[in-house]
Amino acid sequence: MDTKLLARLGAIVFVAIAITATAIEMTRKEEPPVRTAPALQPPADPLRASLRRCQQLGQRAVDDPDCLAAWAQSRDRFLGRTSAPAAPQINEGP
Repeated sequence: MDTKLLARLGAIVFVAIAITATAIEMTRKEEPPVRTAPALQPPADPLRASLRRCQQLGQRAVDDPDCLAAWAQSRDRFLGRTSAPAAPQINEGP
C-alpha cells in the first residue's frame, strides 16, 4: 500500500469514529441529579455557630469568655483531646 493511501485511510477511520462518538453523546439523555434528603444531612454543630459568632466579633472576641471557651474546645477537637487536663490536687495529710 502507498503511504498516502494509508494516511488517508487512517484519517477516514478517525473521522468516522469521532462522528460516531459525537452522535452517541448527542442522543444520550441527561439523567436528573440525585437529591439528598434533608434528614440525611448532618446535624448543626453548635461549636461551629459559636466560632462563626466569634469571627464576626473581630477584635472584641479576645475579651469574650464564650469565644475563649469555643476556641479551647475547637483546639481540643482538632488535637484529638477529650477534655482539658484537670489541675492536680494537693492532699495535705495529717
